[in-house]
Amino acid sequence: MASDVDETPESPLVGEAATVVVLRDGAEGVEVLLLERPHSGSFAGAWVFPGGKVDPEDGDGEAGLRRAAVRETLEETGLVLEPTGLFPLSHWIPPIGAPKRLRTWFFLAGHPGADVVLNPGEHVGCEWMTPEAALERHGAGGVVLVPPTWVTLHRLLGARGVDEALARAGGDGFERYFSHPLRGDDGVRAVMWSGDAQYEDASAVGDARHRLWIDALPWRYEHSKV
Repeated sequence: MASDVDETPESPLVGEAATVVVLRDGAEGVEVLLLERPHSGSFAGAWVFPGGKVDPEDGDGEAGLRRAAVRETLEETGLVLEPTGLFPLSHWIPPIGAPKRLRTWFFLAGHPGADVVLNPGEHVGCEWMTPEAALERHGAGGVVLVPPTWVTLHRLLGARGVDEALARAGGDGFERYFSHPLRGDDGVRAVMWSGDAQYEDASAVGDARHRLWIDALPWRYEHSKV
């Protein structure tokens, strides 16, 4: 697991969370299960993937993350997943200074075939959407997304089915995203990740880009490798 320094005594990480991007084959390509959060509390009104905080009884390491991912998915959707059926995708670290900093590990998994049964205390709605449709609706102001969800959906664009989406994840483990804000006079303009010329120093000069512009809809993603 990652051992990079991504906290300070003033802004510690307060735990870990596990998230599952549940996929199924649809008529227009791969579809992703998105859950609508209540319109108050944390991530108010956002559409998110199933997941939640890793509990002590889940254990340590990747095995503990997998147990937490399976448990949280069952609690939130009624879907029964197997820990061995989870494919590592990414892990996300909030910016230093953000409230409640949880390092969150993302997995991909195929839909086990059962109906989704929401926990009414956790979410108020759910939909299966293609990544294209979800990003289009977000860009038009129809759904609320947070940057990790947006970027994950962007990575799945064009996948013709579950097998292709899982193959894209590859076998290299979790891709790391330690988020840094790029601020302007009117607040945060973009979120940056490693590979951006201004990632460590906002005044640096260079053409390399790995950022998501979030100052206006639709959001714009720049990645020099894409």
